[in-house]
Amino acid sequence: MKNHEAETAVEAAVAEELLNAVGPAFGKLRRSSLLEVENPISQKDLGRTLVLNVVLEIAQDDTEVTVGAVASHLGVDPSVASRMVSDCISAGYLVRAASQRDGRRTVLHLSPEGEELMARFRRHQRSAYEHITADWSERDRLELARLMVKYVAAQEALRRA
Repeated sequence: MKNHEAETAVEAAVAEELLNAVGPAFGKLRRSSLLEVENPISQKDLGRTLVLNVVLEIAQDDTEVTVGAVASHLGVDPSVASRMVSDCISAGYLVRAASQRDGRRTVLHLSPEGEELMARFRRHQRSAYEHITADWSERDRLELARLMVKYVAAQEALRRA
């Protein structure tokens, strides 16, 4: 019986260590996405993809995208979001337009250059994932992908609740 209790205690300690490592691992993911693979994304454009991705996510809900919505989605002060959006506009990735629902509001859309950057970024992400997991079994690669998508969906569901 003592052997089983010791094994259970070791398993619990290993599980605790693994779960404590998740947070720092997620922190490293975004920083490591500059991995030198085909068509690397510059550090500046990597930051811009964060804003562009938020604009795309908000638009999927058939919601007009405003600077305030970007700020809320990112969890930052509106002045910070405004600077981030202005940078994307200056770079040619976003455009401002009059709202079709309320002419007093300005909404954001990706420009053709912004759409191309996001397409290149998605290809870069896929290439980096394939490079990093190249020596994994196909089953492990697909399982991690499935679990990451499931994790993000659960996180989104909590955010919307």
